[in-house]
Amino acid sequence: MDHAFLHQIEGFSLTTAEILYRFPDHPQLLQTYIWQDYDLAPSFPKLTDFLGFWAANLEGALYRVRVAHRRLIAPAEFTFIEGELRLH
Repeated sequence: MDHAFLHQIEGFSLTTAEILYRFPDHPQLLQTYIWQDYDLAPSFPKLTDFLGFWAANLEGALYRVRVAHRRLIAPAEFTFIEGELRLH
């Protein structure tokens, strides 16, 4: 089975993060990095782990992180119940 499909069944959706960070040698300049993975909103454990790794191991200081995820932009989810409604 497809790994991405299994994650979707577990509630994971594709998450995209736009990460702006400062150049180590020129902190007045900003660079963009795009990160994507299947993650679980609203806690975003994979993104949180990645940002922790970044802060601990990379020299470019984080400036801003913007996150896009289906649960952040999708309309409310519907729950189907048993029954039938007929409109004439």
